[in-house]
Amino acid sequence: MTLHHPAPASVEATMAAIAEGARAARLPLALASTDRKHAALIAMADAIMARMDAILNENAADVALAEANGVSGSFLDRLQLDRKRVTAMAGGIRAIADLKDPVGEVIAAWERPNGLKIERVRTPLGVIGVIYESRPNVTADAGALCLKAGNPVILRGGSDSIHSSRAIHACMVQGLKSAGLPESAIQLVPVTDRAAVGLMLAGLDGAIDVIVPRGGKSLVARVQDEARVPVFAHLEGICHVYVHQHADPEMARRVVMNAKMRRTGVCGAAECLLIDWRFYVKHGAPMIGDLVEAGCEVRAEGELSKVAGTVGAISEDFGHEFLAPVIAAKLVDGIDEAISHIRRFGSGHTEAIITADADAAARFMNEIDAAILLHNASTQFADGGEFGMGAEIGIATGRMHARGPVGVEQLTSFKYRVHGSGQIRP
Repeated sequence: MTLHHPAPASVEATMAAIAEGARAARLPLALASTDRKHAALIAMADAIMARMDAILNENAADVALAEANGVSGSFLDRLQLDRKRVTAMAGGIRAIADLKDPVGEVIAAWERPNGLKIERVRTPLGVIGVIYESRPNVTADAGALCLKAGNPVILRGGSDSIHSSRAIHACMVQGLKSAGLPESAIQLVPVTDRAAVGLMLAGLDGAIDVIVPRGGKSLVARVQDEARVPVFAHLEGICHVYVHQHADPEMARRVVMNAKMRRTGVCGAAECLLIDWRFYVKHGAPMIGDLVEAGCEVRAEGELSKVAGTVGAISEDFGHEFLAPVIAAKLVDGIDEAISHIRRFGSGHTEAIITADADAAARFMNEIDAAILLHNASTQFADGGEFGMGAEIGIATGRMHARGPVGVEQLTSFKYRVHGSGQIRP
């Protein structure tokens, strides 16, 4: 049973004011024109570029404190910004600005025999609460996506990234002001007290409509346990790459290397490599040698443990999210065993098959239940930006409302508009 301790009065007062601001922004944001939202987003991107040095200075303070606290390398990778990442952050906001405005879009329309004309129309979802940890870029991504979809957002970043998030949030507010939109449309919780999270999970007295967690297993577990409002769950990214017997060896080497080593701390990084026995007998496992040479610790099972540079795997290595240059590896006897392994150990996030056999690829995609399935491509493409969504708040692994990258469309609901000519129901 979860124990709920009363939050300090100052935190309660702060969060009550934030809730009131979100409520006040809800209608003007829902009614904001496409042009006004576009202008705000472009101004935000411009402000981020103009204040890049200030953002990097604040981020350096966060990184220095994190290093002093002895955090992991993957944590630092998610936290640290550089000029390239800040530029990409601004580029992501511009990409969101250029997306089609979902609000007011007619999703479907039909006419009934009695002459009633019915439309299903996209509407803003409501006030979004986003709780995240060490990724300061979420401040920009979430703020921009929610604005585009007409939703006020309350952002609660981790204490480790508080300086970076504040600097980025200031740019978001500047964009809102320049376009004449309410500053409270994008709010950053200014306190690091964990009681603020508890208040958000309780819904802030009805102010919050949806919670989106973005972080590690313990954060998501707390959100799912305590939330009194709907949650777009983002569970672990236990992603597999299956090298089928008919995989092209050179393609397999490229894709496996990228899937694991491009960025090891992201949720789309491969955590388990499955190699078909028939592929192994014919081609060996050159991708394992590549990983070892690149500095990856390959925890191999059975025959693969004989490959130079690997270490023996234990049962706990399978179904584990390393978020580090570590990968579990094993041989499987055909696609049946590969699918069975993924069903047992996968988290429903992202799975990939490498094969030239179209039938095998189709079977893999039909029989595995994951938010994202890839054929002959790296799992690192599990990203809203790569899907053409501009950015994402997270990858939803649940099955209700949103699944996969949570972008602009996933942050909308819908309503029905019914047009008549005096009809009455008999």
